[in-house]
Amino acid sequence: MIGIIVVAAGSGTRLGAEQPKAFVEVRGVPMLERALAGVFGSVEPAQVVVVAPASHVVAARAIAARAAGAASGAVSVVVGGATRQDSVANGLAALDPSVDVVLVHDAARALTPSVLFDRVVRAVVASGAGVIPSLPVSDTIKRVAENTVLETVDRSSLVHVQTPQGFPRAQLVEAYASAAQEFTDDAALFAAAGHPVEIVEGEARAFKITTPWDLARAENVLGITTSMRTGVGIDVHAYDAAEPLWLGGLYWPDEVGLAGHSDGDAMCHAICDALLSAAGLGDIGGRFGTDDPRFAGAHGDVFIGETLALVSGAGWAVGNISVQLVAKHPRLGARRTELESHLSALVGAPVSVSATTSDGLGFTGRAEGVAVVATALITRA
Repeated sequence: MIGIIVVAAGSGTRLGAEQPKAFVEVRGVPMLERALAGVFGSVEPAQVVVVAPASHVVAARAIAARAAGAASGAVSVVVGGATRQDSVANGLAALDPSVDVVLVHDAARALTPSVLFDRVVRAVVASGAGVIPSLPVSDTIKRVAENTVLETVDRSSLVHVQTPQGFPRAQLVEAYASAAQEFTDDAALFAAAGHPVEIVEGEARAFKITTPWDLARAENVLGITTSMRTGVGIDVHAYDAAEPLWLGGLYWPDEVGLAGHSDGDAMCHAICDALLSAAGLGDIGGRFGTDDPRFAGAHGDVFIGETLALVSGAGWAVGNISVQLVAKHPRLGARRTELESHLSALVGAPVSVSATTSDGLGFTGRAEGVAVVATALITRA
């Protein structure tokens, strides 16, 4: 199980705020709430522990419950310590015994996208090491003494480090128990205990809000986010005579089925990809990969339900979806209305379906399989 500790106990002195930094609003929404939106948009179910100042525990609980929605039972709030290290230790102590991978995230990185949490979790599980997101250093770096430049530092081996930082729980707990000094981040503490730390690609939006300039930057980033977005999804599957045909969430008797890890429903899969693309949440392969046993043999409605939860959690609502099937068979014919009605009910928004052939060209023209193209329109909820 995954545990995510969200550190929100900082004073915010450098921000010049009259309240703890995590409770300062960014375009009308508390920083902590924006950070938790990224947390709850991640794929893996997780226990979330928010570490807050004693003065703001009640406010933190209200924010956490609002951000979690139906998953409110998976989030709790504990009081922070005198230092960031003490606060993380308090968060670790509140995790359920079943948690074996821990992510530590700064609420001040309020715009961190959900995909970064998923990326870090996958890397920790795969490597068994500590994992931190990073971005390359683009500026020229100088080593100085007072006002004199001593040398230019080779930046090729330098990176900017972000959160969430992920670790195997047992090793992180051991590292915290043996820490004899204060470290600037959890990865440094983890490495000092003799454990390896690896990097994964970070995200530009995961910058830390520390100063008034950073706060203005975050508000500008949110300000240019349009209230309407579109995405395109494409999926292809080969015919498999040994399989039943599921397409658009419907069973098609007496038709050749489609090969796939799930039920091969290319239409539902293309819709999911279009929605994820529009919301900036990655793709169906990254979200529901073939290595995930939960989705082996799963029907299209399962994928659509999971995708809608992610899209909704990111603050978007579905406007409409257009789908086109490129195939020799099945012929939509008399089932088009049924198909549109069924998909519209699944998505909770109008879905239009059309079909065409490729005039004998390519794999669809040779009747080797089907291709589906979906376009989704989403709006800010």
